[in-house]
Amino acid sequence: MKNLNIRYIYFVLLSVFASSCLEETPNFYEFEDYAFENLDDNGGSWSMILVNTPTQISIPQPEPTNSSSYQSELAELKQQMNGISAIEKQAVQYWSSNPVLRWNEIALELAAKYNLIPGPNADGTYTLPNPANPVGPPAFPFAHPPYTSRMLAYLSVAQYDGLVVTWHYKYQYNRPAPYRVDQEIKPAYSPSQLPSYPSEGATVAVVSKEILSVMFPLETQFLEKKYQEHLASLIHAGINVQSDIDAGILIGNEVVKLAKQRASTDGMAKAQTPKPVSDSIANAAFERLGWKWENSETPKRPVGLTPLFGQVKMWHVPSVEEVRSPPPPAPGSPQFEADAKELRQFASHMTLEQRRIANWWEDGIGSYTPPGHWNKFAKLSIVKNKLNPLRTARVFAYMNTAIMDAGVACWDTKYYYHYPRPVETIPGFKTILGTPNFPAYTSGHSTFSAAGAEVLAYFFPSDANQFRAWAEEAAISRLYGGIHYRFDAEIGTEQGRLVGSYAVNKAKLDGTL
Repeated sequence: MKNLNIRYIYFVLLSVFASSCLEETPNFYEFEDYAFENLDDNGGSWSMILVNTPTQISIPQPEPTNSSSYQSELAELKQQMNGISAIEKQAVQYWSSNPVLRWNEIALELAAKYNLIPGPNADGTYTLPNPANPVGPPAFPFAHPPYTSRMLAYLSVAQYDGLVVTWHYKYQYNRPAPYRVDQEIKPAYSPSQLPSYPSEGATVAVVSKEILSVMFPLETQFLEKKYQEHLASLIHAGINVQSDIDAGILIGNEVVKLAKQRASTDGMAKAQTPKPVSDSIANAAFERLGWKWENSETPKRPVGLTPLFGQVKMWHVPSVEEVRSPPPPAPGSPQFEADAKELRQFASHMTLEQRRIANWWEDGIGSYTPPGHWNKFAKLSIVKNKLNPLRTARVFAYMNTAIMDAGVACWDTKYYYHYPRPVETIPGFKTILGTPNFPAYTSGHSTFSAAGAEVLAYFFPSDANQFRAWAEEAAISRLYGGIHYRFDAEIGTEQGRLVGSYAVNKAKLDGTL
């Protein structure tokens, strides 16, 4: 994939959306390193999500810049910069002064790599991915949309909380960057007045490596390599001495402990149920409503995707019942028949534009899923607005926790109502995208996208209409693909907006200006 200037990428993305062309998903964006629009010197006072207060994590007081120990570190930094290799120069350019963007990119690449449906065994049975045996077969994880939304939420929250603590100590100790102490040092990135102790890059590196290693255990060697490369680049770029880095690592490791503790008890381990539990959920819905979803795959997997994801702990919504959607129209009702007729019309008179929209938003196997789609949009807006790492992490943290909460709300609604897919209720109906292995109502694409759009609209209000328009397009794309009825998409959009508003309300009270 060609490396492109970020301004060109942003223009291309907007143009592609306008014409509903097929999406390209490059793994690496080349953007010019930029001077931060604002340093957010009060960032150490912002409210966090996992950490109660910055002083909950302590680091040693740094040595003054005129001390012999600091001067030795400075001499070592200059020696390493003078001997930098061509490969090390490429690493410096790659990581940039906002490494939150790069680690997010790595996370999306891994999501796409592991977004593969486990195949059947020779006898037709299925073995589920097992974190206790990640090699498998099948390999762990299956990075489906709920899994990916949770992975991105924990990654982003750990990055954000770690950086708030980092900012607190930066402005408590106010140790200047090496290039401010010694003018012989020429930094590789845009110079700023941001204090260097502790290193924000080191904090981001350690939390990212550790969270992603838990989520993708087969990638620990790859992640360790990227981690070491990132740490080395901080010295080679002339922005941190070793004690800056050590302090950042200390903060990151403490935040990771809190993230792992929450993740171990959030209910995700029970989300994928055994068949008896899955059957009982379906039967309960049938007794209550008179219908239930049946898997129409060939070969058929015995259990739907994560039936109890709707019981996983949410980040901002107090109770999933608060955001459960109202009942869908009964099969055979006037609204159902009207929406079924619309799907038949789309299927028989599909335009090129509609097909392209369906393909753009498919986000199926081998993609970084709908949550990843919104992380891509966030990244482009972050660079466009020249956000510093702390404010970048804040955007990702609130957006990704909102997207995960939307997924929890959607899956709760899906398995509570257990609504059949169009291929089950419309005789002879076929989709152009295949049929997902879980109930229809509400639409996952719609809820994920509407929640992400609401958060991005808050952070980037000048582009609010565009974000919401993209969410609407994501929703209707599922009608074009034959995956959902209109009521699945429209009520799912309402559900996602509601969930997103909880995250926005939290963000409004976190102490930022």
